[in-house]
Amino acid sequence: MKKMIKDKFKKILEIETRTKYFTHFLLCLLVTSIISFSLLVVLETTPKVKKEKQTKKVDAFETVKLEAKSAIVWDVVNGKTIFSKNCDEPLPLASLTKIMTAVTVAKEIDDNQKIKITPEDLSPEGDSNLIVGDIWRARELRDFTLLTSSNDGAYALASVIKAYPNNQLTDTDNNFVKNMNDNALDIGLLSSKFFNEHGLDRDENRGGAYGSARDMAMLFEYALKNYPEVLEATRYKNLHFASTEKIYSVENTNVIVDQIPNLIASKTGYTDLAGGNLIIAFDAGLGRPIIITVLGSTEEGRFADVLKLVEATKQQLPNL
Repeated sequence: MKKMIKDKFKKILEIETRTKYFTHFLLCLLVTSIISFSLLVVLETTPKVKKEKQTKKVDAFETVKLEAKSAIVWDVVNGKTIFSKNCDEPLPLASLTKIMTAVTVAKEIDDNQKIKITPEDLSPEGDSNLIVGDIWRARELRDFTLLTSSNDGAYALASVIKAYPNNQLTDTDNNFVKNMNDNALDIGLLSSKFFNEHGLDRDENRGGAYGSARDMAMLFEYALKNYPEVLEATRYKNLHFASTEKIYSVENTNVIVDQIPNLIASKTGYTDLAGGNLIIAFDAGLGRPIIITVLGSTEEGRFADVLKLVEATKQQLPNL
């Protein structure tokens, strides 16, 4: 009897032990389930952060092919180069020289001063049908000279300054060209050198002036900021000028003036030695003037080069 009670008690203990372990197991399982569920809820309710796709900035100038030996796209407001190609290489300037001629005249001659055309003024490759004895206002002759790229006009403007008080001309190293070079140094055009006032080649191997694309952009910026009236006429396709002897109806030598939106100013240049040169300034939007210079292109290629750079600039600006 005693043995039976002992065996029964032993079985009860075994059952209680098993029940205890089973209960513990169920409790652990329940806790694990609660934790897992909680984590799942947290993960589901946590905002998912989307990975931003890294977009590669497109360089609008990467595919631009130029005929020009040298070029620059200059951001005037930010004072930075947007695009360049050999922009510090001094090259023949041809009639871009007349920009400095016009600036020098503006600094030293009153706009209303009368200028009489002399036979000597018509000596360097007469090209604009100026009449000996004709009298012009200085400003109108300056505008006419830039718009038509007149060598006669440049020579007539320079003659006023390079004359001595007794109206006798100096030698070939005249003080007008000296003033041009002094102005270049003052502005900081370190690679520029002027040998005459019109930019015609001195011979087949020597240009009338030399400078870099960067220098010309700096000169254009200087003129626009300090003498904006000097370049004002150069944004028009054609204009009329009246002297004492004649009314001149002339067209801009820049044939793409009407293809450049918000054009501010422009100047062409071409000689056999220089090739095709062109500089423009245009407003790219919200008062952001951009200057583009191309040097050493072809006579027609300079226009295509500038149009390519204008378009690339408009595409590139939002990425800057």
